[in-house]
Amino acid sequence: MKKRKAAILLAALMAAASLAACGKSGQNKVSSGSDAPKQAQDEAVQEQSSGAKTVEIEFWYGFGGKQAEILEEIIADFNASQDEVAVTGVSHSSYGETNQMLQAAIASGDVPACYLSDPVASARFAERGLLQYMDDYIAADATFDKEDIIDVFLDYCRDEEGRVYSLPVWGSTQVIYYRTDMFEEVGLDPDEVFATWQNVAEAARKLQEYYNDVPGFYGFEPMYGADCLNEMAYSNGAAVLSDDRRKVTFNSEAYVEALEAARVWINEEKIMGIHFGGDGWEYWYKTIDDVMQGRAGGYLGSSGDQGDLDFTIIAAHVQPGFGDHAPAPYADAHAAGIVEKAPEEQKQAAFKWLTYLNKTGGMKYAMATGYVPVRRSVRENEEYKAFLEKNPQALIPLEQAEISRKQWQDPTGGKISDALADACDLIEIENVPAREALDEAAAIAQQALDEYWAEQKE
Repeated sequence: MKKRKAAILLAALMAAASLAACGKSGQNKVSSGSDAPKQAQDEAVQEQSSGAKTVEIEFWYGFGGKQAEILEEIIADFNASQDEVAVTGVSHSSYGETNQMLQAAIASGDVPACYLSDPVASARFAERGLLQYMDDYIAADATFDKEDIIDVFLDYCRDEEGRVYSLPVWGSTQVIYYRTDMFEEVGLDPDEVFATWQNVAEAARKLQEYYNDVPGFYGFEPMYGADCLNEMAYSNGAAVLSDDRRKVTFNSEAYVEALEAARVWINEEKIMGIHFGGDGWEYWYKTIDDVMQGRAGGYLGSSGDQGDLDFTIIAAHVQPGFGDHAPAPYADAHAAGIVEKAPEEQKQAAFKWLTYLNKTGGMKYAMATGYVPVRRSVRENEEYKAFLEKNPQALIPLEQAEISRKQWQDPTGGKISDALADACDLIEIENVPAREALDEAAAIAQQALDEYWAEQKE
């Protein structure tokens, strides 16, 4: 039997076992349908062109819809490309559900080989000894090349000693999107405009004046919420916490200066606008619609927005700095780990699959979704080079990732984040001066942080 036919038959037979397991566990498996019994599946995996047994593994992840379809296509490509490993994808509704299901599976001892989730959850799993460190696997694979992974993405996946407990598979970062036709008509140079946030404000004034006959027009729309304001503050040399994570610092002079500027631009000058409220991501898509429909000159949004934008009239740009400071955007990573309790042969099989996802699969996923590949060498890949020729905007998030930092982590489980988010709402929506809002929020956040560190001593 040829390799591809065997892989197709194997996928179909594996689905029966997946559906049977689904009836037992209540999980939804994304795979082709078949009612073949488990015995037939076991016999099928023996019939390989190499004569070797295929190691079957489950890969859990937390999303559905189009993204799940793309990931399942990547899984199918991997399965068809070799005979050693057969991956079955198991879809949950969210990363949070994946994390909960994984903890339950570890407690019962019936675990998947590997999973995909957010890096914060993976870090906590690693701290509890629930993940397999991959350094030995990496050292044994001469083709892996850890140095090829962009630093910020790998930083999410290793502990303080540099040991790797998960692999980044794709990432995201917030970049600038702007209307090229408007910039040309007003005579704005995007490289000059997006050098500093102050230049963005000046360009917004010019755009506002030029398009004053357009109802509800704003020169620029910083995306609502703490993330965009944090980007401004970090690009002014500020930080949410001190380096030792003992002191809340989001009411520092640098932080206040950046957020006070944003308050003035939004609420007093009204050269920038925000959407807020509504259901779910409604505010986000209203912001995108404003730029698409010519009611705004640009906005700050996710690299994942690229599938929703018309790049015949829109272009992308790296974030600005604030004043004399260099840009300091953050980048997120989506991380895949190997479960420590899995059998050794499944762990080795999982590493082969995750290496493929880290290299080839992540690139394909990025091209289809707007996320960011995690390896520098992707620029030399012929398929990706052809993609960039047709989609030059996709290079901007990749370039920005090289200068990005990790997102700050809240040690209190969200209490500091909530206090800061409340302050940002007061600044953006209620027009409360940044100093007042941030000082009050910092006092609340510092109490939560002090309580956290006191608990660590007990």
